[in-house]
This record gives sequence, structure tokens and C-alpha cells, in this order.
Amino acid sequence: MAELQSVERALEALLKGVKAGDVERIDCEAAAGRVLAESVTARLDVPPADNSAMDGYALRHVDAGQWLPISQRIAAGHAPEPLAPGTCVRIFTGGEIPPGADTVVMQERVQAQDAQAHIPGDITLGDNVRRRGRDVEAGTPLLEAGTRLEAAALGHLAGQGITQVDVHRRPRVALLSTGDEIVAPSQPLAAGQIHNSNRPMLSRLIERFGAELIMREHVPDDFATTQRLLREAAECADVIVTTGGVSVGEEDHVKHALETLGQLDLWQLAMRPGKPLALGRIGQARLVGLPGNPVSCFVGAWVYLRPLMGVLLGCPRMATLPRLWARAAFTTHTQARRHYMRVRMEFTDDGIVAHAFADQNSAVLSSCLEADALAIVPEHTTLNEGERVECLWLTD
Repeated sequence: MAELQSVERALEALLKGVKAGDVERIDCEAAAGRVLAESVTARLDVPPADNSAMDGYALRHVDAGQWLPISQRIAAGHAPEPLAPGTCVRIFTGGEIPPGADTVVMQERVQAQDAQAHIPGDITLGDNVRRRGRDVEAGTPLLEAGTRLEAAALGHLAGQGITQVDVHRRPRVALLSTGDEIVAPSQPLAAGQIHNSNRPMLSRLIERFGAELIMREHVPDDFATTQRLLREAAECADVIVTTGGVSVGEEDHVKHALETLGQLDLWQLAMRPGKPLALGRIGQARLVGLPGNPVSCFVGAWVYLRPLMGVLLGCPRMATLPRLWARAAFTTHTQARRHYMRVRMEFTDDGIVAHAFADQNSAVLSSCLEADALAIVPEHTTLNEGERVECLWLTD
């Protein structure tokens, strides 16, 4: 029996020599989910001027504690006049603080009558003033290379008037589903057949990980066809993902076809689920051959595809899954393989609790429906309820 290899060695082999893709410039309106290839420096101060944090009255702090004439009215988006000595101004949230004013008092504390306002004396200098550059100062780093452009980052760019950014090209992925027993959900089932649940599941995960799915093919249990489709996939894709065909059966052709076309790094891993896993390359294309069982596909996608896409995208945050410790609400025992258990995390006043799904079989896809983490139970370990367990958080 071949020696089982570690997950760490598999990842090392998969990621060896992998670099981020080419750089392209795109409109920010189309940049959601993309990864910055170049750092961005702030062009503007945000806010661009001192402004009011609320509706109220702006004045010089030394004039507080008396009735003051209201000399002007300032709404957001309108330039103010300098503050007349011994007066205050009616100001609204976001309104620019007039030159000469240094404090804003909220309207609820002010008595206004006949174009005058009585300002309380117990106010603090600088109250309710948002200073220029409080959020961002011009010339300082705005976003670092490797940042994935989600909601806040896109807002940051828009606040600077930036309309285009340099991002890494999305990895191109070919997805090949193998097996005569696999048919599309739209097709009727014949004896011995099952619907292809892996294709839509992996398609969504691949897109979620930031890649572009450019090829989806069914591969029958035929060596020549498997070889041809692998060759075609390698000509157009950065990554080839296969499901099934990586075990030792006579109808498992992916492993043998890969050996004739390129390089096979390793394929028997000390992990459960997902022992049979082909990792290799054909030309410049990386290949990840996932097992056919749906849970093995699900776990393998998170453990291998996500970090691979993170490196290809130049996004360090995606290169590893976040790890956190939780208290196990279950008991289990492992033998020669590390177990990646599907768990639901509960955040309680006493800490994080990991609840394992009852059926952890690699064919039971329902265990992945509500799973938000994978609890890692090392090989040859007995884990008792209440003990600490390390978990991989399944997040973008």
C-alpha cells in the first residue's frame, strides 16, 4: 500500500511555482470581488473639509453661554462664509464648518428665537466637528495590493474619485466531471445512474473563490476521451478541476491520463474525507483531481482550490483559511487519517462551540448544507466532548 501523504505536502506541491495572473485595468463599477494588483494611494482628504457631525449650531467656543445672532445657514454641499464675530450659524449634518468656528452644539440643546440662539455654556471645544482628513489623508496608502474589492473597499475608491483600478486577471478554470454513472439533473436516470450534484456545487465554489469558469464537460469512463478532454482543458485553462476517476479502479482514468500528459505529484492523502486526490500539472495548467463523493469534493474545494485561487489572484488573505478554536460538542476518534468534520459554529457567552453533524460519511452532502467550518481532528486522536478543537472557517 502506498504511503499516505499529508495535506501540507499536497498543498506545497500544488502551490509550488504558482504566481498571480496578469494585470488588467478595469472600471471600478465592474471590480466587485476582484483583487488589486497595485497599491492605491489616496488623492484626496476625506472628509475634504471640517464638517458638522449633526444638525445644530456652529460657533466659536469662547462665545458659548449666551444669546448669539444667527448669521447664516449652512446645508451640506454649500460653501460657507467666514463666521461673523460674536455670532453662530445654523448648520446641518455634513455642512462645512465656516472659517472662524471651532465647535458645534446639537440643536436639542439650543433655544432659538427671533434669529438668535441661546448656546449653553457647558460645551466642549471641538464637539461634533469631523476634522478634515479624519478618515483618509491625501498621499497616504488607501488600499494595499492583494486587497479583494468588496463593499467598503469599493466605497473607499469612489470617495477618492477613482474610476479604474489595476487587478489580477481571474484564473480560468475547466471543470470536468467523470463517470458513466453521472448524468445531468435535467436527464432521466437509468439503472445505476445518479444526477451530477458536484458540477453545480463546484461551479458555485469556483466562482465564489474569484475564478472564471470557462469549460464544463462530462467525461465518460474512456481513457482516450479522458486524455483528449484533459489536453483541451490544458490549452485554455489555468486550472483543471476533475471529479472522480482518481482512485485505483479499472474505470478510474484521470490519474493514468494525467501521467501520460504531464506530471502527477501525489494522490493518496492522510485525510478524511478525500483520500484519493490527484495533484499535478499539464503544461502550465495545474490540475486538482477531486474524488467523486460530493462531500470529498466540497472539503477538497475549500482545502485546496481556495488557497490555489488565492495565490493566482495575488490575494494573501485567501491563500489560507481562517483558523479558530472552539469547544467540541461531540466525541470522535481517528485512526491513520486526519478528519475534517463538518461543523456548525455557535457563538455563546462562554465561547465558541462546534456542533458536528451526525452523519459524516463522504456521500452525505446534507452535512454540508449548514456547515460553516471544518473541525480538524488529527490522526490517531480521541477527541472528547468539551475539549478544544481547531476549526477552519469557511469564508471568502
